Amino acid sequence: MTEWALPQTMRPKALQKYGDSAILPNSPKTFDDAATIADAIIDRAGKKIVLALPLGLGKPNRLTNALVQRATEDPSISLRIFTALTLEVPRPSGDIERRFMAPVLKRLFDGYPELAYASALHAGTLPQNIQVNEFFMQAGRWLNSPRQQQNYISANYTHALRYVLETNVNVVAQLVAPAPARDRFSLSCNPDISLDLLQARREGRANFIFAGETNFELPYMAGVAEAEASEFDLLLDSEALQFPLFAPPREPVSPTDYAIGLQVASLVPDGGTLQIGIGSIGDAVGQALVLRHRDNGAFCDMANRLNVRGDERDRFEEGLYGASEMLVECFIDLIEAGVVKREVDGVLVHGGFFLGSRTLYQRLRDMPPQQRAQIAMVPVAFVNDLHGDEERKRAARKKARFVNTAMMATLTGAVVSDGLEDGRVVSGVGGQYNFVAQAFALEDARSVVTMRATRNKDGKATSNIVFSYGHTTIPRHLRDMVVTEYGIADLRGKTDGEVVAEMLSIADSRFQDQLLAQAKKAGKIAANYQIPESQRHNTPQRIEAALSRARMAGLLPLFPFGSDFTEEEVALMPALGRLRGASRGDLLKFVLRGGPETAEARRGLERMGLATPRSIKERLYRRALLAALAS
Repeated sequence: MTEWALPQTMRPKALQKYGDSAILPNSPKTFDDAATIADAIIDRAGKKIVLALPLGLGKPNRLTNALVQRATEDPSISLRIFTALTLEVPRPSGDIERRFMAPVLKRLFDGYPELAYASALHAGTLPQNIQVNEFFMQAGRWLNSPRQQQNYISANYTHALRYVLETNVNVVAQLVAPAPARDRFSLSCNPDISLDLLQARREGRANFIFAGETNFELPYMAGVAEAEASEFDLLLDSEALQFPLFAPPREPVSPTDYAIGLQVASLVPDGGTLQIGIGSIGDAVGQALVLRHRDNGAFCDMANRLNVRGDERDRFEEGLYGASEMLVECFIDLIEAGVVKREVDGVLVHGGFFLGSRTLYQRLRDMPPQQRAQIAMVPVAFVNDLHGDEERKRAARKKARFVNTAMMATLTGAVVSDGLEDGRVVSGVGGQYNFVAQAFALEDARSVVTMRATRNKDGKATSNIVFSYGHTTIPRHLRDMVVTEYGIADLRGKTDGEVVAEMLSIADSRFQDQLLAQAKKAGKIAANYQIPESQRHNTPQRIEAALSRARMAGLLPLFPFGSDFTEEEVALMPALGRLRGASRGDLLKFVLRGGPETAEARRGLERMGLATPRSIKERLYRRALLAALAS
């Protein structure tokens, strides 16, 4: 990494003192017991602790749990935890889901220590002297928790640093990867705001204890993501306390997701800059870009069948550069495919944090150091903002496409991504607003908001494009591009009437008439406007027909970048998806219909523990599953 990659002020400095704590030019005080380091933190910080933990993967679970235990035992201790994205092992919601997921969860999470504060919050047993403030929540996890809804802090990711400093944080703790000599440590998955917090401490704008907990599975990301041993005050470093990293299973990619991904891939210019968000739509975008480069004929054929509006369809000659808040897993596949190959001072991708499958962590660990150095983990402010060496950032981020996912959008172009209109928070703003604003600040950049045109609950479809909504994440004055499986709505600089027409063109046809009537009643579109016939066939059946040939050819697999599931589990997924999305009436039809017990069906029954049912309920489950498999 060159000197430009981050300002020189970001780099570690030598000996400095802050209050009672000294940063010494040698190793920190080391512990091999979580309870003991918790006691040392309390001894130094006192009984009023404001603890900052990284977003997602970088939380030091053993150390955090020990502090929570101490505060639970001693009500005189005040423990305030400021963090985001508390990771929790998925909890199956019903018997069928439990039968499928229990073996998967054991495989992926056996040995992972759950965060005690999260478990206590769910149980309603977290004492009042412990407060947890998050600025981004695991999607939907705290939707029905009044306590966490009240303790949520609404913030752009880039503003979280400011809010942490304003809390007078006195302890910062993080999971780190140790160098063999223990002379330095990598912040690895989460340099995001930790590097900026350390810089604030060097400048005297903060005074906190910096505590690390080692994890040998963390990939050692060098360069800017490293911190000298002298930066740490305390360190929990014990082979006996190692645990497997949190590794959520990859999500299956549906035909709907692929249709969205193909639309987006047609908007990405060669030689440009790419940011992608997490999830199956992000994987679909990645696979579409790979196909565009490696099998251009097939990509163009699918684009034509979908009537894709974007005109970027050629192979990548110069290639892309990645500047993404999250290093999503498919970036590595894009590098290997030759799509991401445009270097910016020796770096192919700058990222602020990562979280993914076990394969992601293994791939990063196994990379030769010079290859891993092309994936640079940096402060989130570096990728989410243009401030700080702005001229160089502008030159590097040419033709940028910032791709993020939303839950809903209004006919006039406002985007709903993080909450409901009654005020309840589903997840958080994160960096989405940052990237939308950056798209307007850069001369040739675009913000691309993706979403599925409908959602399905209890067998009933509902439009994700609505006339209006009582909450927005991205205001309509920042409307740019919105993409559904049915097309691309180009909204930038358009009048409200034009925007309504664009949004109607990508809505599911089952809801277009109702939406058009609402727009006409409000006077937001001409009274004589008619949706063109070419846009009147936005149905799931059209998407299935357009992509069926490519799916049969294996170009659009359920898991384009590898799976955490067995072959039997992957084969079960479509059938289980049908059962999960079915109404009560449809479930009854499945039970009454049943299905043939083929060899493949038998394997599925055995995997679900339904090959030899032992109760009436299991017999009903068995018949429903056979019918869903036959469908």
